[in-house]
Amino acid sequence: MLKCRDIPELVTDYLEARLPVDERTRFELHLTYCDWCRTYLEQMRQVLVSAGEITEDAIEPEMRDALLATFRDWKRGSGGGS
Repeated sequence: MLKCRDIPELVTDYLEARLPVDERTRFELHLTYCDWCRTYLEQMRQVLVSAGEITEDAIEPEMRDALLATFRDWKRGSGGGS
């Protein structure tokens, strides 16, 4: 059985149809009884749709620079380890 804490690390592979069949089945089974995780999955779907609509030109240069700096710092820290 999957637990709620397992869902965030699997959701991208689920949405991109990259989960093995047995893991996908466990994922979907969890969703049948967990409202929170169904909501989370729907939110992630919406994020992907929204992110696909953003172009580089749509982002103010200051915001783009701030985002790039944040990701650069994140990669240097514990979040971007190999």
